[in-house]
Amino acid sequence: MKDCYSVTTYSVQSILGLIDHGDIAIPEIQRPFVWDSSKVRDLVDSLYHGYPTGYLITWKNPDVKIKGGGTAEGKTVLIDGQQRVTALMAALVGLPVLNEDYESKRIKIAFNPLYEGEDTPFAVLTPFIEKDSAWVSDISELFAPNFDSWSFVNSYIEANEGCSPQKVNARITDLKAIATRQLGCIVVDADCTIDEVTDIFIRINSKGAVLSQADFAMSKIAADEVHGGNMLRKAIDYYCHLAVKPEFWATIEHNDSDYMASEYAQKSEWLKDDRDDIYDPDYNDVLRVAFMHMFGRGKLADLVSLLSGRDFEKRDYKSEIADDSFSKLHDGVVRFMSKGNFQDFTAALRSAGFTSSSIISSKGAVNFVYNLYLTLRNDPSIPSTDVKRWVQRWYVMSVLTGRYSGSSESIMDRDIRSISEQGFIAFYNEIVASQLSDTFWEVGLPQNLITTSTRSAAWMVYVASQVRSADNTLFTSGFKVADVIGNVGDIHHIFPKAYLRREINASQRLYNQVANYTYLEKRINIAIGDRKPGDYFSEARDSIVSGNSYFGDISSVESLELSLRANCIPEGIFSMGVEDYEDFLVVRRKLMAQKIRAYFESL
Repeated sequence: MKDCYSVTTYSVQSILGLIDHGDIAIPEIQRPFVWDSSKVRDLVDSLYHGYPTGYLITWKNPDVKIKGGGTAEGKTVLIDGQQRVTALMAALVGLPVLNEDYESKRIKIAFNPLYEGEDTPFAVLTPFIEKDSAWVSDISELFAPNFDSWSFVNSYIEANEGCSPQKVNARITDLKAIATRQLGCIVVDADCTIDEVTDIFIRINSKGAVLSQADFAMSKIAADEVHGGNMLRKAIDYYCHLAVKPEFWATIEHNDSDYMASEYAQKSEWLKDDRDDIYDPDYNDVLRVAFMHMFGRGKLADLVSLLSGRDFEKRDYKSEIADDSFSKLHDGVVRFMSKGNFQDFTAALRSAGFTSSSIISSKGAVNFVYNLYLTLRNDPSIPSTDVKRWVQRWYVMSVLTGRYSGSSESIMDRDIRSISEQGFIAFYNEIVASQLSDTFWEVGLPQNLITTSTRSAAWMVYVASQVRSADNTLFTSGFKVADVIGNVGDIHHIFPKAYLRREINASQRLYNQVANYTYLEKRINIAIGDRKPGDYFSEARDSIVSGNSYFGDISSVESLELSLRANCIPEGIFSMGVEDYEDFLVVRRKLMAQKIRAYFESL
């Protein structure tokens, strides 16, 4: 790694001063503060006792030319340590922070100068502590510029008779010494790449947590003062919050008139009445989709560089590149937020059978196909009536093959470029021919179904195929799979687990194979109990033939056979016992794979 950073130290007071003067920008200060109050207390306690608190990482922004001449004043952006710095500003300066509902709240840390031994001298303020004269209710008062230590100590000893003035004064002095505690700071140069910044972070941070490239991008956007970056950042944050909590709209209306007057408010207002949870994006999702769609790139690391005006060929910075990049990002975010686009896209997922977030296995795949949806809508070679179909097929293909699982940015980048160069349909046909061959359907997919996880892609696509086909649950004539997905209590072991444990002492991994699962009404599951499959399946068939009552509601043999086919139950189930279990799993996996294939080809 090239030498693109320096390590220095700043006092707590200096850090807070640099932030106050704008030399260090913490652009995400207006985003919700995720620490609870006890973590703020613990940080203050660590500084008080001189314990290490980790490094801050700042990143210098390049000076780029702006419209009208001159340059934007370069700021150093805090890219790691925002929560710690916000905690210090809340505790020592008295700065209100935003909770998860974007409500401004004070976090007050109390201090007891009379603590003894290993007792913690700090506590989150409570009504009980506030009434106790031994506790200083809010330490921010002691760090105020006009704080008079002499007057304070005199008042304190008057209220706490018998305490030592010298001890109280010493403890107050120790507390105020927090301002001079040194914090390590890694200052990253402007030309250092995101990958290099991430590597620095991993080497320094004891937990090895990886910095999110989306965090870098959000910091860069929020620090922008030329292109309305902070309002754009706010729009992304608000949109994501509303997607999960629609009632938050009332808070925005009440507290943020600037946002309500912006174009973004019009684009996000529809979410206040939306309760769909199939795709609840976070800011990483919004940025990725907008970036892929408008920039034709898949690597989010490039976004920060482009927003800074980076010319990748000449390796310098140009104002027109920054201008164009912010304009493109704005358009991409607006298109993402559009009610028409978002609902039409999620409707495509629903009509493909993915009607619940519980069977959405890959956020990466969803992000890519939303980008694909936005792209194909503007592709004159694709009839508008076909867009949903192509989106559905690409999503199912990518999920089944794990195309965007793990580190997928390079694959996304390559796919975007290939679609642009070859045209979507030609590239689609190429991928399907290579990835979804007969060998995949007949060998690979059945092998992928050798799993116990109901979060596996193959199982989720199988369930989606049942939803799309409007299949009933096993042994029922009107109780749809679509009505029970996501409810673990309605997943039944075809070979009951108690039966397998009793007969062959089967392990959990053996009886919890997804090929042994089917959706079943709870009352039927209870009625079946731990019986041998051959027995309860035969009971159902014989009862239907004789007209006797039984645990299901299917009234004809033909309907029973249809139920078995819809749920991929082998024909020989009527005589199967524990000795047939392994063969049953093999056969059922093949039937499930065949159903998935027919489903995919029907899209």
